[in-house]
Amino acid sequence: MQKGDQLYLGHMLDAARKAHEKVRGIERAEYDADEDLRLALAHLIQVIGEAASRVSAACQRNNPQVPWREITGIRHRIVHDYTDVNFDVIWVVAREDLPRLVEELERLMPAAGGL
Repeated sequence: MQKGDQLYLGHMLDAARKAHEKVRGIERAEYDADEDLRLALAHLIQVIGEAASRVSAACQRNNPQVPWREITGIRHRIVHDYTDVNFDVIWVVAREDLPRLVEELERLMPAAGGL
């Protein structure tokens, strides 16, 4: 793992935890009614994607269980197609995909449990 990888993996883990925590225990109707929440989640998912794009190619190759391409792809979608962000996808990512990502990142960074 290269020097910066730990930093970027830590950023990914921190943002993923924050995003998932924001939707823990809320219903879809609450999410739909809360524009601030939707925008915060889009931003946090964007941060995850940006940090993922900075993880070295070697680290990405050595950890194919992390969906690097999908993570950076959703970041590009949010940034470059910002007028057409699909908040249904943001909901699914936050509720279903981020818990698995947190688990994978914690395996990569066992000491990061306290981030």
